[in-house]
Amino acid sequence: MAADNRLTPGDVAPDFSLTSDTGETVSLADYRGRRVVVYFYPAANTPGCTKQACDFTENLATLNDAGIDVVGISPDKPEKLAKFRADQGLTFPLLSDVDKTVMPAWGAWGEKTMYGRTSVGVIRSTFVVDAEGKIEVAQYGVKATGHVGRLLRDLKL
Repeated sequence: MAADNRLTPGDVAPDFSLTSDTGETVSLADYRGRRVVVYFYPAANTPGCTKQACDFTENLATLNDAGIDVVGISPDKPEKLAKFRADQGLTFPLLSDVDKTVMPAWGAWGEKTMYGRTSVGVIRSTFVVDAEGKIEVAQYGVKATGHVGRLLRDLKL
């Protein structure tokens, strides 16, 4: 269960190298020297994930002005992510963890309960990684709607 692997502030962020929606390899190390929001979502082009991704795009300038980049990670294939990015006009990288190797290391894959049913899947989670690669903020089980606004408030942006 992912709860056993949950990250907390001060932990070293698990490294990753994943294929993006453009076919390029993107690594966490690419963001050293800057803060980065790494968020995990269940599926591209679904209502909640679309709302969350569009909220990040709408607030990207505010985050970038504060020295914070954004990457989204899901189990979707790069081709589906490219369509999602194009359909929604998203302006940050979407990364494919189709083999589900990165999500468990971040505690973003495991048992979850929705409408009284337990299943195994992506736990919608958001992290802020500091410039040195350590977890600054770790939020699990976030709601798609309103989450980005709350994150901005928490970061005092």
